[in-house]
Amino acid sequence: MVCVCFAFKMSRFKRVDKIDSLVGFKTVKTEPAIPYALLKAARKSGQLNLSGRGLTEVPQNVYRLNADTPEDAQQNLSFGASDRWWEQTDLTKLLLSSNQLTQLSDDIKLLAALSTLDLHDNQLSSLPSALGELQELQQLRLSHNKLTSLPVELCTLKNLRSLTMQQNLLESLPEELGHLENLTELDLSNNYLNGLPSSLGYLTCLQKLNLCHNKLSCLPGSLGQLRNVKLLDCSNNQLTDIPASLSEMLALEQLYLRHNKLRFLPQLSAPALKELYVGNNQIEQLETEQLATLTAISILEVRDNKIKTLPEHITLLSTLTRLDLTNNDVTTLPASLSLLPNLKVLLLEGNPLRGIRRDLLTKGTNELLKYLRGRIEEKPERADEGLTAMTLPSQATINEHKIKTLKLLEYSGKQADNIPDELFNAADGQSVTAVDFSKNHLTSIPSRLVEFHSSLSDINLGFNRLKSFSPNIFTCLQLRHIDLRNNQLSELPSEMKALTRLTSIILNYNRFKSFPEVLYHIVTLETVLLGNNQVGAVDPSHLMKLTHLSTLDLSNNDLLNIPPELGLCTNLRCLSLEGNPFRSPRTAILAKGTDAVLEYLRSRIPT
Repeated sequence: MVCVCFAFKMSRFKRVDKIDSLVGFKTVKTEPAIPYALLKAARKSGQLNLSGRGLTEVPQNVYRLNADTPEDAQQNLSFGASDRWWEQTDLTKLLLSSNQLTQLSDDIKLLAALSTLDLHDNQLSSLPSALGELQELQQLRLSHNKLTSLPVELCTLKNLRSLTMQQNLLESLPEELGHLENLTELDLSNNYLNGLPSSLGYLTCLQKLNLCHNKLSCLPGSLGQLRNVKLLDCSNNQLTDIPASLSEMLALEQLYLRHNKLRFLPQLSAPALKELYVGNNQIEQLETEQLATLTAISILEVRDNKIKTLPEHITLLSTLTRLDLTNNDVTTLPASLSLLPNLKVLLLEGNPLRGIRRDLLTKGTNELLKYLRGRIEEKPERADEGLTAMTLPSQATINEHKIKTLKLLEYSGKQADNIPDELFNAADGQSVTAVDFSKNHLTSIPSRLVEFHSSLSDINLGFNRLKSFSPNIFTCLQLRHIDLRNNQLSELPSEMKALTRLTSIILNYNRFKSFPEVLYHIVTLETVLLGNNQVGAVDPSHLMKLTHLSTLDLSNNDLLNIPPELGLCTNLRCLSLEGNPFRSPRTAILAKGTDAVLEYLRSRIPT
């Protein structure tokens, strides 16, 4: 019995012998453990993803991943081809986003081969100077931290291509920032910058520069040296004017100046400028001289300003496709506005317009432009208009002037169940380009529309009772605009894909429960309005193929979640998601506009 007890005690001592003798000198770590298998895989792939692991500091074995011999190398003497630890790959990609890091050790320099370092969404208030030793670094993500300054050593990273520092506490930048000569993307948005270093002009490879949501009262003239910048965002600052040198930015395509203190439209002769956003400023008028310089402009947003009139010479904007004048003081519209050959969207809500019926404004851009054209072309005819004693009842509904002069076949607001043959007969032999049969009781598309298949480009069948389509309408291959709002449609036929010139379709207030599949195949689409339906899902992978799509309205539907990949549809300039039951993005993000929503969605894409 004694022997048994002794043996038991000896066995306990043996187990004690295996305890680390230095355990009393080591600090107890509360860090979540990094699985050894993850580190082992990183040695092979050169990539390590530690995002969202609740880390408050980077474990030492991460810094020393390529410096120390792996633990199992001491025990395993028979290495297979896949286990040769000495053939490990240097770590080139380290993802540490969405943790609780408060500092970064100087040991980061041990990972000298890093090309991507992601530290966004942490608690960093400073950066070590050792970052300057990562000379292979090409992408550095520092957004959503608490940085108040940048180490000068960071500016020695000659290979850095992308530097994102939005949502920090930066008040100034080092003058040496201009040494990052290969930088193509720089995001400094949502900081507290009240000035910019003049050396910013040395970043001649820069293509995208985001300065929005800072405290800038002026921009350095050296920005004009950025000849490769395509997108410049200076929204939500305190700018009172724009330096003339911006005209030298020869590649500039998109310029955002929303929410500043501008009193005049910038006079820029940037030859490639396609989109200019100057909403929410204090602009009082659009000068002819300013408009004349916008030779390539496609989108002009001047909403929420104090503009009272539009110049007759607005026809100078011959390339304009979208003009947003929402919430200004415009009282009259020049008829010359209708002569803009490419204008597709004209937004006028919130203006004290006179002389234009309210219901006309709600009918959309095409109707308004037709009305303005009529003010030019109908003046000589007005004396002859009206009914005479010899006018037959059927002829009273036919406006032959519009058919012959405007190429418009109109039979709107008659509450009719069908379109009279007399109307089509009156248009016989005419190259009708537009049809307006809205606000009737039509349950099917008039079959005689195919008589204009070679010329018809615009159809308005809104506010009817359509439940389905006749395939014959898809022989009208010139169609560019279709308005089907306020009907009873629940699907679109696959034959619609034959409309290879269609650029806009309005489907608001129908009964669609999903995004119409056929629309994914019409690559020419620029505008899709699907608000106030029952759409429950949208496929971003298919939407990305619609490379021309710039306006998408999915408001007031049944979307329970918004796929993050929708943020990759970077061509979207107007995305409406309000009134859906999803919880994310939050209302506060939606209120910031399309760009903020897309950026938010991209940030939620799994790395």
